[in-house]
Amino acid sequence: MKGKIPAIVMVLGLHAAVIAQQEFPRGGAPSNPAAAGNTTVAAQLNQQLSFVETEFVDAADAMPQDKYSFVPMSEFPSSNFRGVRNFAQQILHVAGANYQLYGAIIPDEPRQTAPPATASKAEIMKYLRDSFAFAHKAISTITPENMLMPVRLAPNTFAGTNLELAVFGCSHVGDIYGQVVEYLRMNGLLPPATANQPARGQRGGARGGANPGAGPGTPPTPGR
Repeated sequence: MKGKIPAIVMVLGLHAAVIAQQEFPRGGAPSNPAAAGNTTVAAQLNQQLSFVETEFVDAADAMPQDKYSFVPMSEFPSSNFRGVRNFAQQILHVAGANYQLYGAIIPDEPRQTAPPATASKAEIMKYLRDSFAFAHKAISTITPENMLMPVRLAPNTFAGTNLELAVFGCSHVGDIYGQVVEYLRMNGLLPPATANQPARGQRGGARGGANPGAGPGTPPTPGR
């Protein structure tokens, strides 16, 4: 048994190395068009926001109008969804947070008034898209000289500079995105970011795709 342990460790190590090589090729990706032209702090931050923006806006648009009032209740045994937001409130929460967080970077820019959660899907989607346009406008003002500058009025106690607010704004969208995709799935809908992604073998370590080690007929491992 003692002799087998080093062999097992070596096999596991080689397997991990192969996976790492697929997901993070030595010398970088063969081509990285996403990095082209991103030579400024603002451009790179805007790119990161665009990534989560696309996923979130597409997810919000995927939910039908009549499901915007959906709120998890008792879909799972022993679950506790007390006090959670309905779908429309989740979308409005992200849009409102965009105005609050990025508004601290450009405090003199006017902000739109949020529609109620009972508003039409079209109104809520417009408010959401406009909030991301506002966020990109704020990020575009960030430079190496001002990125660590404290803002005039911080919206929370843990993000007080232009750079912190821009980074936290991106992570906040990703946080709520992880919640709204579950709302979609509870209604039998596949998140667009999952539906549109290539299989793992086609993109070298992407979220979805074939389940490693699965037998024939095993469905792909779902992404978010």
